[in-house]
Amino acid sequence: MRWDKMAANPEVPVALTIAGSDSSAGAGIQADLKTFSALGVYGLTAITCVVAETPGLVSEIDAVSAEMVCAQMEVLFKSFPVAAIKTGLLFSGEIVSAVARTLRAHATRATSTLVIDPVMVATSGDLLLRDDAVEAYEHELFPLAAVVTPNLDEAARLLGEPIGDLQAMRTAGARLTEKYRIPVLLKGGHLSGQNAIDLLFVAGNVVEFSAPFSRGIATHGTGCTYSAAIAAGLASGLSLEGSVRRAKKFVTATITQYLNWETASGPSLHALNHSPNDWQ
Repeated sequence: MRWDKMAANPEVPVALTIAGSDSSAGAGIQADLKTFSALGVYGLTAITCVVAETPGLVSEIDAVSAEMVCAQMEVLFKSFPVAAIKTGLLFSGEIVSAVARTLRAHATRATSTLVIDPVMVATSGDLLLRDDAVEAYEHELFPLAAVVTPNLDEAARLLGEPIGDLQAMRTAGARLTEKYRIPVLLKGGHLSGQNAIDLLFVAGNVVEFSAPFSRGIATHGTGCTYSAAIAAGLASGLSLEGSVRRAKKFVTATITQYLNWETASGPSLHALNHSPNDWQ
């Protein structure tokens, strides 16, 4: 069937990402939209900040006003059947609080499928989140979450101690779920070993997800892609565990089938491939 003869499909699920814009399109809003599209979900955006960056380098960040973030969310909630939401880089405590207020005012199915990726530090090591935002996350936004998806550095910041191995991950995940009373997906991609292991803590159970490490790939946006894929699963009616399981396969494929460009100024540029083949 020709594309111009295809009728609109009213059954396509809709998901909203509330996050920053990445000029290199490997992370942030751009990665989220690519992920939503790849997984059959129509993506909406509320932009929180604009980040001038390339893989490995953050040059500058300019925040959007909290009022504008809320205005974007309000008009989308009034116009679209939003089935799931994910948050990425929220930048400041003011924006975190504003997002939480707006979500509470629109307590629908979408807010019961809220995926929070507490973006704090870029892959390059650059700090992305102001200190005042952490407390706002903990007291205002986390209580609304269907799942929070910290990596080991973010979890260490929330708990105040480093996480160095799989046993420490299990202890840390249990502490996070006890502290915040919400499901937690603790991502272990920063550990050494042959496999990238993530642990989902939900309803007193721990589910392990594992995939082989892909070495020698210097890219960014894996956390954004992972959380967006989870939100896409929830928007499509999958369970939380089913959404994480599919998302793990998808993000692993985006890494292993990465894109590569040679540059005149230095090392090659790598990027996730959000259109991987044979990932299911």
